[in-house]
Amino acid sequence: MQPNVDNEIVDNEIVQQLEQRLGRLHARQRLGIETAHEAQIFGQGLNFFHIENWYSVHTIIRTALKLSGLYWRGRRNAERVRVRHNEISFPGLPSLFDGFTILHISDLHVDMNEAAMRYLIGLTGDLHYDLCALTGDFRGKTFGPIEAALNGMARVRDHISGPVYAVLGNHDSIRMVPGLEAMGIRMLLNECVTIERGDQRIWLAGIDDAHFFRVDNIEKSAADIQAGEFSILLSHTPEIYRQAAHADFNLLLAGHTHGGQICLPGSIPITLDSVLPRRLGAGAWRYHTMIGYTSVGVGTSMVAVRLNCPPEITLHHLRRG
Repeated sequence: MQPNVDNEIVDNEIVQQLEQRLGRLHARQRLGIETAHEAQIFGQGLNFFHIENWYSVHTIIRTALKLSGLYWRGRRNAERVRVRHNEISFPGLPSLFDGFTILHISDLHVDMNEAAMRYLIGLTGDLHYDLCALTGDFRGKTFGPIEAALNGMARVRDHISGPVYAVLGNHDSIRMVPGLEAMGIRMLLNECVTIERGDQRIWLAGIDDAHFFRVDNIEKSAADIQAGEFSILLSHTPEIYRQAAHADFNLLLAGHTHGGQICLPGSIPITLDSVLPRRLGAGAWRYHTMIGYTSVGVGTSMVAVRLNCPPEITLHHLRRG
């Protein structure tokens, strides 16, 4: 059998799995957008002008950092993942969930920086948490093969305990979903689940990528949540903060921005590659009655360096009060 025939059979199997898992419309819509995106990357149709895909810019940034003497410092910084703690109080949190802890990991880009992934794996073994939330961007590039990203995610998943829930980012392919779920990562793609303790529960919802693919559907993800019940939304990007707040979510966990990744002293980002107020670009924030947190992420985009913006994973400790 020819290699292209083998690939076609594998792709057809994945499409069938996705249609069964997500419904025909969502699966076909996401796959269609991805196919058009990859065609643009390789010069067919209109050029997809996005700095993440303009690879000559990557070389320019890398060269400029080397000439300035900052490149190797930035490389070392990108490997030293830190653990942050975020204490959040909610009057409406069910009493049995007082102290509930969520490990929040975002923007791994596992196939870009092996040293950072090793550092992350070394950290996770000593952490205590009830649930892990992954807010997207598992892959380094925004197109191409998915195998390296899935292999990298499998190594990370082996060192994460307990239930793991995740959403896709703008770097990820919908074709990754069957592989991610096979390793015990429950994907939330405009869906929600309940987390129960005794006779009490909270809701955890997740939306598909709202940054590039724009296949997010907050209404669908929140359809089963009853008024007044405590709910958390996972989104790759915090750009949907208005919609999330007006859908009555109590907490929004997101990533995508990398906190700027290359920042001026004082962690002032040069760019966040997002349409949102800068105060929402990293760390904890509030919009109306909703509390949010934007992780600066573990991995790196474009160039594997960080300046004035160290990589992180975050333990969110939920308190009733």
